[in-house]
Amino acid sequence: MIVELAVGVVGTVAYAAVGVVLMGLGYGLVDLLTPGKLGELIWRERNPNAALVLLSGLAGVGLIVVTAILTSDDAIGRGLLSTVVYGLLGIVLMGASFLLLDALTPGKLGETVTEHALHPAAWVTAVVHLAVAGIIAASVT
Repeated sequence: MIVELAVGVVGTVAYAAVGVVLMGLGYGLVDLLTPGKLGELIWRERNPNAALVLLSGLAGVGLIVVTAILTSDDAIGRGLLSTVVYGLLGIVLMGASFLLLDALTPGKLGETVTEHALHPAAWVTAVVHLAVAGIIAASVT
């Protein structure tokens, strides 16, 4: 009983660490794709567009991580590897979807989502992030 509990706690901490690192990478990608410093835009300038795009990216990564954890078997090593692989794939594909959306729409998407007035492009970008994350989550085996 104690050993199983200890293994469970270690697994939980490991999965949480992987999830936090992946969300940090997702944050970094959104910061890279938007002009300016994301922290400044959201916390100092209170930019709703930047916050919405970041929120969708983090929620998307979280969805992928949760799904990878739920579908993993009792082998923590394989489960962690699966979580890392699918999480990184999600981050890359959400970044690619941002660039594709930018190429298909007028103006520069990164600049649009940093405007101070709430812009519909931020909502579209957020939904694209969540759709890509949902597709990846559904494909986790």
